[in-house]
Amino acid sequence: MYTDTVFLSATTTPFSYFPIVLQLIAALGFVGITMLATHFLGPKRKTSDKLINFESGIEQKGNARQPVAIKYFLTAILFVLFDVEVIFFYPYAVNFRELGWEGFMAVLMFVGFFLCGFIYITKKGALKWED
Repeated sequence: MYTDTVFLSATTTPFSYFPIVLQLIAALGFVGITMLATHFLGPKRKTSDKLINFESGIEQKGNARQPVAIKYFLTAILFVLFDVEVIFFYPYAVNFRELGWEGFMAVLMFVGFFLCGFIYITKKGALKWED
């Protein structure tokens, strides 16, 4: 019985961290050796095409600093807002039996507020794309 408890007990000696340290050294060594090998063994051909800035392979047209319409930002913010609100349905779906009628009424109130917000933004025209 004594030997069972000795083998099953958690030990926090420094030697118990040896496998972790060994794996860390192996991983860092692999990364270092790979980086050095690619640096010394790889081709080094510098041309004028390789030294210019890469802009997604598309030729530049105009200024990149031109203003963007606020409707794009508003749509993105509304998407994130409603997406996060939908995430709150997951805990209810998992625990709907334990929550009972009180939980059901709380979710109905949440959906009501959710729909009120959606109706408000549609009446304000936040999702219209006409200029």
